[in-house]
Amino acid sequence: MTTPDPEGALAEQLLRFTRRVHRIQKRHLELSDLGVTPAQSRLLRTLNHFGAPPRMADLAERLEVVPRAVTTLVDGLEANGKVRRVPDPTNRRVIRIELTDEGRETLRELHRARQSAAREILAPLTGLERAVLGELLDTLVDGAPSAHCGIPGNG
Repeated sequence: MTTPDPEGALAEQLLRFTRRVHRIQKRHLELSDLGVTPAQSRLLRTLNHFGAPPRMADLAERLEVVPRAVTTLVDGLEANGKVRRVPDPTNRRVIRIELTDEGRETLRELHRARQSAAREILAPLTGLERAVLGELLDTLVDGAPSAHCGIPGNG
């Protein structure tokens, strides 16, 4: 007789959900016809969160990838006019990466595509279910229970 494995079942559900999210986001990204891959999209979003143009090493660290992967992504985005390499104003040996106007417009379109994907993914949920899901996801991301979680028995 086997014992139930609720954590295993949850892990499988999370994996299936993650695959579904990626599949839907990829489809919406392709529908937007922006000419960027999901990895390039992530780099553009990350680049946009820096206060000043970062070095490639900074991007690699933030994206948690090897620097060579960032170089490949930047090469493709630069070829499409979405980013450009610029010398550091204080050390001309250092190269920084900045968004172009086209890159900023692509980010706006990416945001719309992601919103559209989120609407599709969350469509089956009520407002209350979305709020609870958001709190649960915050708890999982932060690794600590939310003080505001509206689930009975939680703070």
